[in-house]
Amino acid sequence: MQAEGDVVRLPVAKEEPLDFAAFFADEHGGLLKLLYFVTGNRADAAELMQDAFLKLWERWDRVERIDDPRAYLFRVAINGSRMRARAALRAARRLVAPASSTDPYDEIDLREDVRQMLSSLAPRQRAALVLLDLYGFSSAEAARIMGIRPSTVRALATQGRAVLRASGGPHA
Repeated sequence: MQAEGDVVRLPVAKEEPLDFAAFFADEHGGLLKLLYFVTGNRADAAELMQDAFLKLWERWDRVERIDDPRAYLFRVAINGSRMRARAALRAARRLVAPASSTDPYDEIDLREDVRQMLSSLAPRQRAALVLLDLYGFSSAEAARIMGIRPSTVRALATQGRAVLRASGGPHA
């Protein structure tokens, strides 16, 4: 029980502004570790971490005032990871027809099949397909990333899909 004169403090916005650079320095290591455990891949974890910090930085004037910006950062990062995983699964389903059996190892086999099929493509075709179909970039965005024209990205992706279809697998 509290004495009659005690003050109860409720979680409210912070009174002093939080410096983004200091917040980044304090939190980036822990977030990278968390995302590494979630993704199993250091490069994916680093990219998701950068995306999460970018989103926070864009909204920093609001984020710095919330009670627990660390929790918000982690939620943004985990949501980004989930969105990327769902997009990759949708793209994999477009590239390879789902297995008809209920074997729990079929999903693992499907992922390995997709990896093998993508490795059979020329590097530029593979890059175009991954950027467009797995990561969901527009052809203009993929073109900027690859340093080529959007029409070239679309042509490379079309050629890559044709190679995948011709390889004998059940491709879309």
